[in-house]
Amino acid sequence: MATASYRLAASLAVLVVAGTTAAGWRGGHGTDGAARGGAQAPAARPAAAVAATAGRASPGPRAAPGPRTAPGAGTAAAAARPALSAGARRSCPRAAAACVDLSARLTWLQSDGRITYGPVRMEPGPPGSAHATPRGTFRVSWKAGPDYISTEYHEPMPWAVFFAPGGIAFHGGSLTRHSHGCVHLALGSARYYHDHLPVGAEVVVF
Repeated sequence: MATASYRLAASLAVLVVAGTTAAGWRGGHGTDGAARGGAQAPAARPAAAVAATAGRASPGPRAAPGPRTAPGAGTAAAAARPALSAGARRSCPRAAAACVDLSARLTWLQSDGRITYGPVRMEPGPPGSAHATPRGTFRVSWKAGPDYISTEYHEPMPWAVFFAPGGIAFHGGSLTRHSHGCVHLALGSARYYHDHLPVGAEVVVF
């Protein structure tokens, strides 16, 4: 009888020890991802808290860039090449190297009827006055350089290309003020005419 009681007591002791050990194991190795040895993993921090710790809020999505405008597009549109009328084309013969349309205040260079430069804006002498630019067919007689000064009016005539009696020439000058009979051109156009119109080239003014 004593032996049976002893065995019962021993069995109860074993059960108590096993239960205690199991409880301790669960405390040190829980199913929530705690680290071994009883240390628990730190809980995940909210995204807002992480951003605040970093000292600034998380940047939002960047806006897509809008369409880019080509540099100088507005300037190019404002300085668009002027158009020639069909009548102006017919008024300047194929043999002419330079054409001047007094009514439209345009001039251009051509080769065998094909336009090679221009048309560009020009300013003639005042119509109906003693300084009106003469109409007709002429030929380039001589050319001056960038520093030429009029011997009659003592005004600069850069890149002058003389083609008519009385000192009438293409040259750089104002496009808003009448000339004394010459054909005023922007400075770049005057130099181009100077470089591409040889002596003897035909000039038609109409």
